[in-house]
Amino acid sequence: MRAPIIILSGPPGAGKSTVAPLLAEHFALSVVVPMDDFFHFIRSGYIPPFLPDAAAQNEVVTRVLAGAAARYASGGYAVILDGVVGPWFLDVYLEAARADQLEIHFVVLRPSSEIAMARAVDRHPHQLRDPEPVAGLHAALSDLGGLEGHVVDSGLIGPASTAKLVLDGLESGLFRLLH
Repeated sequence: MRAPIIILSGPPGAGKSTVAPLLAEHFALSVVVPMDDFFHFIRSGYIPPFLPDAAAQNEVVTRVLAGAAARYASGGYAVILDGVVGPWFLDVYLEAARADQLEIHFVVLRPSSEIAMARAVDRHPHQLRDPEPVAGLHAALSDLGGLEGHVVDSGLIGPASTAKLVLDGLESGLFRLLH
């Protein structure tokens, strides 16, 4: 009764939090995991995850997220992880998925930097809106090398069309990671 894990990544303003629930509707059993929430569980010693000093914290939180995703998927829930995940953390998710032979997909929503910035600075105050880290996160996800085929341009189309492109890619295996 295993289900897939879908890492829905992208810079702030890419549309992840809008598209994730649309993807979840496609599955009989599903869970959307807003990854930022796991960082906000830290009550003492929190470091904004985009800062260089946050590397150790980010690794811990990533391992917690990967474990939670694997447990949900092992129980039959399709998991949509909604957050900024770069290729540098994919091994953690693959390791968590390997034990139960879970299917894992990596999708990066990536509008132009101008569109991402315009959307990000117009978000709710509790979300990342600071132009400098927003630009830095967009740049970090702008060249994925061999994973460029996992990118969906979410800039000029609406959320429903973006979700359709993602679902089509999931069904065709385009975004699947092999472990």
